[in-house]
Amino acid sequence: MTLVALLNTSRKPRFNRDSRFRLFFIFAAILGALSAASVAIAQSADRPWMNPVLAPEDRAELVLKQLTLDEKLVLLHGNGMAHAPQWQMPFTHLTNGGAGYVEGVPRLGIPPLVISDAGYGVRDSGANGRYSTAMPSSLGATSSWDVDSACEFGTVIGQELRAQGFNMTLGGGVDLAREPRNGRSFEYAGEDPLLSGTVVGNLMKCEQAQHVVGDIKHYVMNDQETGRFFVNAVISKRAMQESDLLAFHIAISIAKPGAVMCSYNRINGDFGCENSYTLRHVLENEWGFKGFVISDWGGTHSTEKASTAGLDQEQPMADFFGPKLKEAVEAGKVPLSEIDDHARRILYAEFLSGIVDDPPQMGVVDVEKGFEVSQRVEEKSIVLLKNSPTLLPINPSKVHTIAIIGGHADVGMISGGGSAQVDPPGGNAIMPPGKGATIWQKPVWFSTSPLKALQTKLPNAKIDFDPGTDPKLAANLAKSADLAIVFAYQWLAEDMDVPSLSLPDNQDALIEQVAAANPHTIVVLETGTAVTMPWIDKVAGVVEAWYAGSSGHKALANVLVGDVNPAGKLPLSFPKSEADLPHPDAPKIPSESQVRAGDVADNGAPTADASAHAGYAVYYDEGPAVGYKWYEAQNKKPLFPFGFGLSYTTYAYSGLSVDSATKSVRFTVKNTGKRTGAEIAEVYARLPKGTDESYKRLVGWKRVTLAPGESQSITVAIDDRVLQTFDEETKVWSMTKGEYQVMVGGSSDDTPLLASLVVR
Repeated sequence: MTLVALLNTSRKPRFNRDSRFRLFFIFAAILGALSAASVAIAQSADRPWMNPVLAPEDRAELVLKQLTLDEKLVLLHGNGMAHAPQWQMPFTHLTNGGAGYVEGVPRLGIPPLVISDAGYGVRDSGANGRYSTAMPSSLGATSSWDVDSACEFGTVIGQELRAQGFNMTLGGGVDLAREPRNGRSFEYAGEDPLLSGTVVGNLMKCEQAQHVVGDIKHYVMNDQETGRFFVNAVISKRAMQESDLLAFHIAISIAKPGAVMCSYNRINGDFGCENSYTLRHVLENEWGFKGFVISDWGGTHSTEKASTAGLDQEQPMADFFGPKLKEAVEAGKVPLSEIDDHARRILYAEFLSGIVDDPPQMGVVDVEKGFEVSQRVEEKSIVLLKNSPTLLPINPSKVHTIAIIGGHADVGMISGGGSAQVDPPGGNAIMPPGKGATIWQKPVWFSTSPLKALQTKLPNAKIDFDPGTDPKLAANLAKSADLAIVFAYQWLAEDMDVPSLSLPDNQDALIEQVAAANPHTIVVLETGTAVTMPWIDKVAGVVEAWYAGSSGHKALANVLVGDVNPAGKLPLSFPKSEADLPHPDAPKIPSESQVRAGDVADNGAPTADASAHAGYAVYYDEGPAVGYKWYEAQNKKPLFPFGFGLSYTTYAYSGLSVDSATKSVRFTVKNTGKRTGAEIAEVYARLPKGTDESYKRLVGWKRVTLAPGESQSITVAIDDRVLQTFDEETKVWSMTKGEYQVMVGGSSDDTPLLASLVVR
């Protein structure tokens, strides 16, 4: 009986009308699927690599066998960069206004790579006549200690990349905050390898899941911007393995990205993009990374050396991996097997990420979803650093007049610059209309006014604004208000380091005068890294909002009025003074007379700049003791420790037990206050006595939401990767036998629960 006959039978129906229609559509769907399957089967017979059932590595191998030498080579270099006059090639117009374009192989169905920067949103959208959501900075998002937030962050960016026609991202920064004055600190995820690697790994995992090629960068030791094209990071292999490399390893193991971007700097003498130890020995051989290594833009310095070391793709030009690479192959200087390995890795990444089976389709960005996710991430990331006396949340029955001072809070909030910069709709909020274009190394404010957001939240309060340019006038306004809120900013960007951790533009003096006029003063920080606070004892409260993204004003207002209970915790330590840092002096390129003896000679850098400064090095003598580990090892107290953050409620910890067999800990956290809140319970461990380390290491955490009076038993599995030590001679990781001290609490400096983990 046909489907039509079944639906029109005069016999007693076995289905009602709705059931018959459902059956019809089911059959129609089955027929459609069978038809699509037959097309796929026919296509797979002609092009077996197009069979999505096959593993990415098998599909890559099938394509590789079909490629000519020239087709392999076009996969190994870029074709210029949009909006960059110094990087133009015949195919640059195909970059889609993005960072780069790599030819595909059309006859085999292999698409080109269309690449965009996307640190906290898609770059250059305004310049290209489009729109992108700005998420909070990566450092800010890490303050949530929340992998779900990281996933939402990455998902939005991945979807917006595809909607704009891109199929590869250049986000995923995971360099540790060894140097907090680093101008790109806001692009990274703090000072701890487990936290940084876990958050960025989950962010990029979810971004790549949208069918864009994922990227983790800048590999490795790209911990300052001063002299970034030539600085030599000198560090022992053990120290690097247990800190910066460990962060990358964790991120890569979670994200399984298609690509890893090598860094500009040198590492123990060799440039990051021709460093055989970090690329070939560690990334590929030890970790088994199957994707491709892409150079940072202009970070390729050689042909044969880079190829042998493990660089797979030069960007954004073809200076070394174009005609010169072909000549090297034909001359027998680079074996064809090496070219095959490069091409195979790029093909693998394309199949792995899904861009072959599901190429991007230009469309309209979901603006509302972006706003919602950006706000939700920011609300989880704001850190309450001080609240004494308890001025926050703002009580409308007691606070009737508010003075908002400084930071251009009447019009917007600041954002991070450089290649991560997202163009704000309408241009820079602090510039006149029509003159708000994004300019390299110029601070950009989004039109996200905290003043307006607070006026909406507190309609019955009188809220006045003073720009803070004249501290006396600002103090006068503050003196007449029930509450003063000073908005202070610190701008960071690529290609620069800040000269100090002090707030710029005389803002410390402004805060001092306002606080002297009104003891009920709150400071809201919009920063991309830690700052010093000489006025900390004179203000009642401090809120760290970071670079807050497209909906930061709404998120901040919700926290200030108590609609959201702050739960963020610091992903890096805030020092009392720069004198307490491992490197007290800000990075500075020395004169030739200051170069330390024994520095490596020039390694064939093609630019006069890099060659002239071949001896510039930074010595990371602190080894793996980054951030809170350094402070503990040196017996120094930071201003605010790693993992610190207050709430509008309080928590109590109890009942710690450790299972040495499963390497897991169990304890109870209770909300002892009167508000629902989320607590980030942190687990640390210290190596057995007799080892050469005295500091604790973060080994796990759990973010848990508790109602007032609610208790919850929490189990955290200890990540033993962060407890292992690396032996440089044997190149083996191992856990020292003995008794490890396990500590649990609300920050690295507050761990009231103690127990032991025994490793036999």
